Amino acid sequence: MRQRGFTLLEVLVATTIMAIAVVGVLSALSSTVRNAARLTDYDRAVMLGRAKIDELLLDVRFPRGSVIQGRFDPTLMGGMEGGWTAQLNHFEMPPSPAPGDQSLDRMELQIWWVSGAQRRTFALDGYRTYVLRPEDLHP
Repeated sequence: MRQRGFTLLEVLVATTIMAIAVVGVLSALSSTVRNAARLTDYDRAVMLGRAKIDELLLDVRFPRGSVIQGRFDPTLMGGMEGGWTAQLNHFEMPPSPAPGDQSLDRMELQIWWVSGAQRRTFALDGYRTYVLRPEDLHP
């Protein structure tokens, strides 16, 4: 009489193969979750950076040539520490500038945040037009 079913060896081999597959899937899942968290942090910093550069470009009192820095509210950063550094410079002037002419200013904004033990950064640039005043031409 012939018995049907699996031998103990076949069950052990199948269990070993399943264990290896499960470990591989869990490892890939762990990497995916870490990458998603990192991208969420980056996206949050990008949105705050865009809002900050818009705010600074609209501020007509922003001093040219000086470096200004600040920090983001940790609640906006998802509990992380983060901040920014900005500098505004003349980018392009007319060949013979006169009061009332338009020039182009360039805003350089460096965004930073601390993720884990690493400090991460990225840069944004923005431009705005500026109407020249007499004091801009004769420092």
